Amino acid sequence: METQAHLTANSNRQNNSRPEANFPPSLWCCSFASFSFPQTVNYFSSIYEFEWYTRQVEVLKENVKDTLMASKKDTVEHIEFINLSMTLISTLCHYYLEYSDSMDSKCLAVLDEALVFTKANLESSAMQSSPRLADHIRNALIRPFHKGVPRIEARKYISFYEEDESRIDTVLKFAKIDFNRVQLLHRQELSILSRWWNDLNFAEEFPYARDRIVEIYFWANGIHFEPQYAFSRMMVTKYTKLVSLVDDTYDAYASFEEIQHFTNAIERCSMNAIDQLPADYMKVLYRALLNLFNETENDMGKQGRSYASYYVKEAFKELVRGYHAEAEWADKCHVPTFDEYVRNGLATSAYGVIMAASFLGMEEVAGGEEYEWLKSNPKIIKAGKMIGRLMNDIVGHEDEQKRGDCASGVECYMKQYDVSEKKAIEELQKMDVNAWKDINEDCMRPTNAPMLLLQHFVNLIRVTDVIYGNDDDAYTIPSSLKDYVTLLYIEQVPLYE
Repeated sequence: METQAHLTANSNRQNNSRPEANFPPSLWCCSFASFSFPQTVNYFSSIYEFEWYTRQVEVLKENVKDTLMASKKDTVEHIEFINLSMTLISTLCHYYLEYSDSMDSKCLAVLDEALVFTKANLESSAMQSSPRLADHIRNALIRPFHKGVPRIEARKYISFYEEDESRIDTVLKFAKIDFNRVQLLHRQELSILSRWWNDLNFAEEFPYARDRIVEIYFWANGIHFEPQYAFSRMMVTKYTKLVSLVDDTYDAYASFEEIQHFTNAIERCSMNAIDQLPADYMKVLYRALLNLFNETENDMGKQGRSYASYYVKEAFKELVRGYHAEAEWADKCHVPTFDEYVRNGLATSAYGVIMAASFLGMEEVAGGEEYEWLKSNPKIIKAGKMIGRLMNDIVGHEDEQKRGDCASGVECYMKQYDVSEKKAIEELQKMDVNAWKDINEDCMRPTNAPMLLLQHFVNLIRVTDVIYGNDDDAYTIPSSLKDYVTLLYIEQVPLYE
C-alpha cells in the first residue's frame, strides 16, 4: 500500500538527492530573547514587578489557608474549595497534599460521584446555560479537565471564575497574582533558552529542520511549570530540541549512508568518532550533542548524581537506534507489520529521553531506582509512549509520506490488517483510549515510582493531547499553538478593572 509520493521520495533518497521538507518558519524569531525582569512604574515606585508579586502572594496565601481550614467543617464544601483552588492556583498542589488530610476515602467517594454526575449532564447543561457557561462546558467536552495541561486550564478558569457571582475574591486575586508572578519566571527561562538557541545559530546551520524553541519550551513547561523545576525545564527543552534536530535530519535530509555513520557515532559518544562523519553539518550536530552530554555530566557530578547523565545518554542512544530502524525501512521501501512498528515506535516517541532529562532536576525524588523504573518501561510509561507515537502518526502521516518518511503506524496497520485508512485511524484512536485507561489505573494504584513522577508523566501526555489532539500537528504547524503561547507567556492576567 505504498503511495506514489512515498515511492518517489524514497527513490530520491536512494539517489542521494536531498528531500525538501519545507517546514513553516518560526513564528517567534527573537521575540523572547531580549526579555528581562521589567521594572514597574507609577504606584509601584522602584519595586520590581516580580518582587511585588512575591510579597502579595505571601500575604494572600495566609488568607487562603484560613479559608481552607474553615471549610473543613463541611466535607463537600471542603472538597469543592480544594478543587477550586487547585484549578485556579496550581502551585498550591503541594500545600494541599500537606494540609488536606481530611480528604479520606469517604470524601473521594463523594467527589467521584459528583464527577460522574457532572459528566453525564454536561451536554444538556451546555444547551440550557448562559453563553459564558456554555462555552466553558463545550471546552470541557472537547478536552476533559483530566486531559488538560494544568497551566492552561488554570489560566482559562481564572477568566471564567472572575464572572462567577459567588466567587471568593481573595482566591481570585491570589490566582491572578500567582499566575503573573510565575509567568515572569517562565518568560525569563524562555529568554535564556532563546539566546542559547540563537547563539548556536542552528536555524542557519540546519535550514531543513523545524525551528521550534518556543514550542519545545511549551512542551517542557507543560510537564512541570512550578518554579522549583526550572532546571528540569531547561534541560528538557535543550534535549528535546536536539532530539527534534536529529529526527528531522534522519527523516527530512540525510542520506541513509550518512544516517548509518551518525548512528554509529552516537553509539560511541566520543569526540574521536567525529572524524567518521561524512558531512560537516553532521559534525556540527554531533558536537552539540556531546557538549550537552558533557554539560549534564558536570551538573550531575556536582550533585553526586553522575548516574543520571548515564541514563539520559542511554535513552538517547535507544532513540537514535529507533530512528535508524525507521530510516532503514524507508531506504528499502519496506512497510513493517504494525506490531513490529509499535515495538520500535515506543522508542521513537522520544518520551524516554524527555522523561530521563526531566528527572535531572528532581533530585529529591528521582534517584537511581527511579531511573531503573523508567528504563524498565512499566505499563504507564509504555502507555504514554504509545499515545505519543500513535497521535503523532494519525495527524502527520500524510505529510510524512510525501516527504519519504518510513511508513507510519497508520500505513502499517492498513497493511497488516488489510483495512482502509479511515478504519486504521479509528483503531489507533481506540488504542489511544485504552492507553489512557492504563495510565489512569497506574496512577490509582501503588507503584514503584513516587506519585510526583507519575503526575509529571501524565502532564507530558496531556501536552501531547494539546499538540496532536485537534487533528493537527501543532509542533510542525506552529500557528496552532500561537494562542496558547500568547496566553501563557505574553499576556498577563489583568489585576484591576
